Amino acid sequence: MIPVSLADAGDADLFGGKAAQLALAARAGLPVPEGVALPWPFADAVAAADPGATARVAEAAAALGPSLAVRSSAVGEDSDAASFAGQHVSRLNVAPAELAGAVAAVSRSVGGEAALAYRRRMGVAGAARAGVVVQRMVEAAVAGVLFRPHPVTGADEVVIEAAWGLGDAVVGGLVTPDLFRLSAAGDVLERSPGGKDVEVVAVAGGSGTAVRAVSAERASALCLHDGQLARLHRLVTTCERVFGGSQDLEWAFAGEELWLLQRRAVTRGRR
Repeated sequence: MIPVSLADAGDADLFGGKAAQLALAARAGLPVPEGVALPWPFADAVAAADPGATARVAEAAAALGPSLAVRSSAVGEDSDAASFAGQHVSRLNVAPAELAGAVAAVSRSVGGEAALAYRRRMGVAGAARAGVVVQRMVEAAVAGVLFRPHPVTGADEVVIEAAWGLGDAVVGGLVTPDLFRLSAAGDVLERSPGGKDVEVVAVAGGSGTAVRAVSAERASALCLHDGQLARLHRLVTTCERVFGGSQDLEWAFAGEELWLLQRRAVTRGRR
């Protein structure tokens, strides 16, 4: 078992649900950051400090650049029945020298008390096993989540929550994000500014992330313009063609370049 290109990680039983979803997205030409996927036995070996696995993961990620994003991809994660959102560890803005430690932390998190309790609550069968996704880090200017249909009402709308900086500010509940609602055709139905008084940013040198204050003017200003909303609508429409069903996306804009960071179906365990 060795790391493979993310586009080749289609086996969810080996690489986990997140990797399998991103593999399909990458093969369909969606804007997925370049990366590699570690099958769960290999990730376990890295977590056990196996010298060969540690060297191999560094070699596999060498072309991804000086700043990496390391995320869990557990077997059963991002399925139609269970999202596992927020249950496992992620490590963002990781320097290559710290990669093995980050992979180990992410791999071990699948056995954490909260994650195991979630598995039981959602009826996820089988042993807790975690592949790991390693990608080039996207240093987002704006990021957030997107749902279709509406995750509360079920209406055929696109619901977008967004904030300045990395998406951790939104998914971690650090801010009240801006809210946008689009019709099925992409027309803007609602723009509601949030209270984005902080943002999560990458620390220089691949030293993780930090939370910093946002000016009052910027905190109350909408963080997405109409052109970006149109691109997000096109992204979710393409995801519907590729995956079918409902869509729960994590996305980021680095400048004006849009990236798809994660895709799953909308599930009862997400919100």
